[in-house]
Amino acid sequence: MTIRPWADIAGMVAVIVALVALFSAVSEHFFTALTFATIANQIPALLVVAVGMTLVLVSGAIDLSVGSLLAVSGATMGMALTAWSLPLPIAIALCLAIGLVGGAVNGAIIVAWRVPSFIVTLGMLEVARGAAYLITDTRSVFVGSSVAVISSPIPGLGIAPAFVAAVLIVWGAQVLLTRTVFGRYLVAIGTNEEAVRLAGVDPRPIRLAVFALSGALAALGGVFHVSYLETVDPNAGIGLELSAIAAVVVGGTSLSGGHGSVVRSFLGVLIIALLQTGLAQAGASEPVKRVVTGSVIVAAVILDAYRRRTGDARGSMLRRARRGA
Repeated sequence: MTIRPWADIAGMVAVIVALVALFSAVSEHFFTALTFATIANQIPALLVVAVGMTLVLVSGAIDLSVGSLLAVSGATMGMALTAWSLPLPIAIALCLAIGLVGGAVNGAIIVAWRVPSFIVTLGMLEVARGAAYLITDTRSVFVGSSVAVISSPIPGLGIAPAFVAAVLIVWGAQVLLTRTVFGRYLVAIGTNEEAVRLAGVDPRPIRLAVFALSGALAALGGVFHVSYLETVDPNAGIGLELSAIAAVVVGGTSLSGGHGSVVRSFLGVLIIALLQTGLAQAGASEPVKRVVTGSVIVAAVILDAYRRRTGDARGSMLRRARRGA
């Protein structure tokens, strides 16, 4: 099952409303248009990475390389703009190509040698991070305001084109997951890959494609990150894979594969962002923010495990009832 009842989404919206109410009571500066616009303009990179992570997790795999692919793609874009003096569209295309190739390499190794995705993407995490350091000579590189238009607030709206683009990607990925053959194959592979193979469908090109897509979305996150800071940072994206997994798991996507929702991952990103911003405005220290965020993640995993066990138990009862009938 790909989408749980709409009550699930309503529950997450209720959590968001509760967080807004809580932090608004704690800090008089929280409930402002500026705070919400700032949150919206800060999350596009994490949001598009979480979209790719959702698709990968639904397929029963995991991608730990997204943070490093974001860094090396962003570094390549920065060098293209500064050292090579390429136009912005070409620099963005090169950035996306780097992420796409990196993700495709992950997928190719996984399907060709049947190596666990955890190991392959962990290796790519180190390779891509090292490449980012080599490209930038381990130094931050100022790109300039030529890229700022991507993440600068639209006059009169307060939100950036990057956020609008990220929301459109969420919508497109949700359609891909729930309304296309490719999405149904992802769910089927995550549920039982051997059954898919026995049904005559080769899961290998689908796995390769989802990792390539995850890499391309990580590279797009690199575009958003560079444009937001107007600087290439070789340390960009460190720990981003954990934040993305946290948001996706909070959104209800199962770590064991087989079901998930991109829309719920979007809401998960919002919950994580609200937590971090609200705690910061409340004066919480970095260790406290980590403890609270980690606790939320653990609670989400426990809830997912409970739901799966309850679903399995109900399924067993229904099957026994049908046999008895």
